[in-house]
Amino acid sequence: MNFSDNELKQLIESNEYEQELFTKADNVRRAHYGTDVYIRGLIEISNYCRNDCYYCGIRKGNQHVERYRLNKDEILSCCKEGYRLGFRTFVLQGGEDATFSDAWICDTVSEIKRLHPDCAVTLSLGEKSYDSYKAYYDAGADRYLLRHETANAEHYHLLHPNSMSLENRKNCLWDLKKIGYEVGSGFMVGSPHQTTENLIEDLRFLQELQPDMIGIGPYISHQNTPFRDYKNGDLHQCLRLIAILRLMFPYALIPATTALGTIDSEGRELGLKAGANVVMPNLSPVKVRKQYELYDHKICTNEEAAECRMCLENRVAAAGYHIVTHIGNAKNKM
Repeated sequence: MNFSDNELKQLIESNEYEQELFTKADNVRRAHYGTDVYIRGLIEISNYCRNDCYYCGIRKGNQHVERYRLNKDEILSCCKEGYRLGFRTFVLQGGEDATFSDAWICDTVSEIKRLHPDCAVTLSLGEKSYDSYKAYYDAGADRYLLRHETANAEHYHLLHPNSMSLENRKNCLWDLKKIGYEVGSGFMVGSPHQTTENLIEDLRFLQELQPDMIGIGPYISHQNTPFRDYKNGDLHQCLRLIAILRLMFPYALIPATTALGTIDSEGRELGLKAGANVVMPNLSPVKVRKQYELYDHKICTNEEAAECRMCLENRVAAAGYHIVTHIGNAKNKM
């Protein structure tokens, strides 16, 4: 569905047409995906990061974080447990940790694929060179998640140090597309200094990029960042944007994020009802989950993988949908 900028502005800013918007979005997702909700097993492999993004709890400058990184055996153990629980996609996510060499990442990816050939491996490890991305792809990585965070260069500069650039972030996304990955991008809703016009720019950039996956979530502050005193993003504005995304990108994989569940106890269920069709339970070892705190009060840090899986299955069913365990590609990739 195409929207004019004026239509988008009205839908983003006003709740006047909210229920109608959610109903339309849910109808579109049901037309393409039925009531299926795909699960991705999230493994947070390291909270070391070379970047100092002003909004992020694991930023390099945060001296209050207990740092960790998982070794290959720990990651493979998470995958083994996840496979037993029905996961067929594993998402390796981490800060931009230079200790993980390309060779190590390739070896880990290829070993996961050897042990679980019927599974997809998704990486979310930040900005890399074209050659690095190509090496991971050749080793067996199927998907790559890299949120652009904001498509406006001035706003990007307000959220990141000078060592980072929106141009490079976008170039990485285009490199990933060129290589052949299923690509995921997305943005924060309600981040400091964000305007409605910024959000419209985000949507227009996604129209240009045409990603397979689009992840958005409300901005949530962290006490040990420069943005500690900024208010959190608005739940309902985020839900309206999920619905807009579903209408603009009918085939996209759109998660109901942990951030939604953090900002509201029913947030993930509301996200599904607004058009989302993916959830990402945590497979990371419980001992490190609290250390991977991108924002304050993150949920699900004390649950074992099986508990997290069962809890989400019950929540998804209560919302009127059901979890499926296959790889779950975007429909336009099938």
